[in-house]
Amino acid sequence: MDRYTEIRSFVLITEKGSFAGAALAEGVTPVVMGRRLDALEQRLGVRLMHRSTRGLTLTALGEQFIEPCRQLLRDFDITENSISAGRSTVRGHLVVSAPAAFGRKHVAPHAPAFRAIHTELKMSFNFTDSVVDLVREGYDMSIRIGEVMDPNYVAIPLFPNRRVVCGTPDYFDRNCVPQTPEDLARHNCLAFNLQGGQQRGWTFQRDGKLFAVRVDGDLACNDGELLFDWVRQGLGIGWRSTWEIQAELKRGELVTVLDDFAVGNYPIQAVFPQQRYLPAKIRHFIDHLKAVYNATGYWERVPVGPA
Repeated sequence: MDRYTEIRSFVLITEKGSFAGAALAEGVTPVVMGRRLDALEQRLGVRLMHRSTRGLTLTALGEQFIEPCRQLLRDFDITENSISAGRSTVRGHLVVSAPAAFGRKHVAPHAPAFRAIHTELKMSFNFTDSVVDLVREGYDMSIRIGEVMDPNYVAIPLFPNRRVVCGTPDYFDRNCVPQTPEDLARHNCLAFNLQGGQQRGWTFQRDGKLFAVRVDGDLACNDGELLFDWVRQGLGIGWRSTWEIQAELKRGELVTVLDDFAVGNYPIQAVFPQQRYLPAKIRHFIDHLKAVYNATGYWERVPVGPA
């Protein structure tokens, strides 16, 4: 067994937390993953992981060894990609993370067309509204909405976006139209729910300065699609991204308010770790999504409603 396979398996087992999870990602059996770890430990003459009925944990030496192993794999990929960067053929395995609703509607549907061009590429997707650690969790790239503050990541804008307050015409016929963000205190605001039931405030800008307004309503949850569906039903108003609502705005099913106070820095971006050479698989998929998102009328054509 080659050393690269042993080290890659050790990193994968650590990241997945089990032989079964690593085996599923690798396309082998858990027994094979166990044998690879055994071979690595026997060659090094040390124990890297504790095995028990409660799971797998790194030993002290394993903790010291894991990050250099991750770096070795990154360096290997960089070296390999530096040779193949100029080739038109895209190979390998591209692992992508994206927000749940956005990923289902605007990332995954475009994978088949991309794969039809790059037939030697394998793709995996994980859609979650949690912010993932790309390096530690083994992702090549992610799609994120909003500014990216981590200096270890590169962010490539795919399409402009901002957050606006919106509701149905019927809702505003039944309730006064808010003139300032402070007027939201008199409205049923359907807000994203944090752990423990606390609702997020909505962010606005006035005279170039950002400020948050605490909102409240009779419905809240941690599922953005469900919140949006409630807004479309006229049950209250929401603070939504413009990428979500273009079709509804065009059909007159939703209208926006407080546009003069809307914050504009919520771009849709492709994010990947800083690296010397950008792998061709990442570069080509970013170019593919850019072309899709910037096609005339794309956002108005996209089907709406719960996925």
